[in-house]
Amino acid sequence: MFLVRDVFRCKPGKAGALVKIFKQVSEKTKSMEGFTSYRVMTDMVATYWTVVTEIEVDSIEHYTNMTRTFTSMPDVAELFKGYMDLVEGGHREIFKIE
Repeated sequence: MFLVRDVFRCKPGKAGALVKIFKQVSEKTKSMEGFTSYRVMTDMVATYWTVVTEIEVDSIEHYTNMTRTFTSMPDVAELFKGYMDLVEGGHREIFKIE
């Protein structure tokens, strides 16, 4: 099992809008096999306007394949339309759950 964490540094005042998008994405992942524990988090003691998504996946290969399929779905693509206008940068962290 793996934990995938995406860390986004938002533009000032834009974290709330990104959280709204990811909460809608969270609803869509609930029905997908191999994706569990999707969470959306915001900074408390971190760089301002940080949004983190975190999900547990069975395998990295499955995660990669499902991400491609998921983001190509028209309704999901519509959710992400313009989201880069909210973000300055970020990174992904992947951990093996022992």
